[in-house]
Amino acid sequence: MAGEVYLNLTKARTMPVAAIKKIKKKKSDGRMKLSIIVPVYNEEESLEMLYGAIEKSISGLDADWELILVDDGSKDGSLAKIREIVKANPTKASAVILRRNFGQTAAIAAGIDHSSGDVIVLLDADLQNDPADIPLMIEKINEGYDVVSGWRSNRQDNFFTRTLPSRIANRLISKVTHVKLHDYGCTLKAYRREVLTGFRLYGEMHRFIPAYANSFGAKITEVKVHHHPRKFGKAKYGLERTVKVVLDLFTVYFLTSFASKPIYLFGGAGLVLILFSMISMSYLAIRRIVYVISPFTSPLFIIAVMVAIMGFQSILMGLIAELLARTYHESQDKPIYTIREVINADKV
Repeated sequence: MAGEVYLNLTKARTMPVAAIKKIKKKKSDGRMKLSIIVPVYNEEESLEMLYGAIEKSISGLDADWELILVDDGSKDGSLAKIREIVKANPTKASAVILRRNFGQTAAIAAGIDHSSGDVIVLLDADLQNDPADIPLMIEKINEGYDVVSGWRSNRQDNFFTRTLPSRIANRLISKVTHVKLHDYGCTLKAYRREVLTGFRLYGEMHRFIPAYANSFGAKITEVKVHHHPRKFGKAKYGLERTVKVVLDLFTVYFLTSFASKPIYLFGGAGLVLILFSMISMSYLAIRRIVYVISPFTSPLFIIAVMVAIMGFQSILMGLIAELLARTYHESQDKPIYTIREVINADKV
């Protein structure tokens, strides 16, 4: 067991993910395996209380569980606390130590890569999320949902700097992605592992996982969860986070709507531009015939020519994007569909 702890704390950064998963794989007895992933960045004061709260909340569940603490380049004593927790609870806790601060999305991705659970729960380390809500989320998973998202209905944050911008962003994201959730920013969420295997996380994309999962046909629900005032440390994000969310939203919209058919976006835009150019040229031609005014004297002629060129370029970009999309799917043997279940008539 000591060797496993040593692996988790020191070698996890250099060994292949597949090797780590093989070492961590346990014999299945039919019970659900639950992986709780906690990204940690300068949260030394809350970690010990956090482990106790998680252990207490999970004790009543009929499931095997593991806690994966991902240190995202903390500059305080968080790493020392993580080592203490893993040493004291070697059968339940493990750690992934990142070389520097890569951000919350990267920390979550690292935790997912090093987990082995059938169900993955994401949780903040600052104790504003309440681990006591985890059993409620697992209950929803057992009802058949693939994603259970926490909703901080009574949020304990500054209204103008955090709550209000968050509400605006949530409404915008819900409208664009067509996945209506009240609280995309709540880290406390539960996922079936299979809905997380169809994509990789980059940038600040962790908050958009439900939108990605929806594009793969996941069943999504939302539950109200507790939210406590911050007792330790300080918030890691400010108003600048809203700007990042808006920018990331463009990427999410493209990937979820046009990743497998980019010609619809680029080609559609190209056709609109060409249509505008044709209408402009027709207007100039009619004006030339009726009023004998040369089209070359109007700035609309130059605009129409430029717009036509842009339209053709957009269509060509769409064709190139189609080639890239096919390379993306075929090089990874990645299907364009996802299967929920296969029923064999001979075994029904």
